[in-house]
Amino acid sequence: MPKYEEIANILRERIKNKIYPVDSLLPNQTDLVEEFSVSRMTIKKAINILTMEGLVYSQRGAGTRILDHSFWEKDTSPANEYQGLSVQMAAANRKLSSKVILFEVEFPSKDVQERLLIPAEQPVYKIIRLRILEDKPYVLEHTFMPVNQAPGLTNDILLGSIYDFLRKTVGLQFAGAFRTIQAAKSDAYDQEYLNCGVNDPVLEVEQVVYLKNGKPLEYSRSRNRYDQRSYSVLDVKGI
Repeated sequence: MPKYEEIANILRERIKNKIYPVDSLLPNQTDLVEEFSVSRMTIKKAINILTMEGLVYSQRGAGTRILDHSFWEKDTSPANEYQGLSVQMAAANRKLSSKVILFEVEFPSKDVQERLLIPAEQPVYKIIRLRILEDKPYVLEHTFMPVNQAPGLTNDILLGSIYDFLRKTVGLQFAGAFRTIQAAKSDAYDQEYLNCGVNDPVLEVEQVVYLKNGKPLEYSRSRNRYDQRSYSVLDVKGI
């Protein structure tokens, strides 16, 4: 876990336990740099996480103030985060597991070919996984990956973190992602695995993840219950 995530976890617990009371100021960055023996940039990243969660608000010249509650009652994820759900939930000390619904190799549809920039004869993994957060259905992921870009995937790997395997075992380096977030109608999979009603909307996150060599690694559609998850953008400007 990155150091800034460890620090964010510690500060979050202090806020939760009223060590830093509501409407008080977080210790200044110089003091936090000294306490945790890290750079100022690491402290800024930790504070950005808490800002994203609605726990603090920072304004240049006025310090970082503890808010009375989180902005949202549902889980909120940074819209520009692409390291994977496993990393997010590990940082928050939350229990995440997976159920593999479908795992097979097929030739890509025209739509998948266009997004992954591959020819029709290039085999891809087709993966459907239900991510289960603290024993409750959370996100339904529909994923396509070129087999030659992600060799060695197995059912056991899908039960954990695919990205962790690809980073540590395969040695892939991620560069970034293009992501579109949109509303959609629930389909049969959503209704069966996310317990959505026939008329319930879902929040769909469609993305293509790129490697540092410029090649697309993944095309996926993540389906979220409308009442369980949201995405946010951090845009705090100094005055």
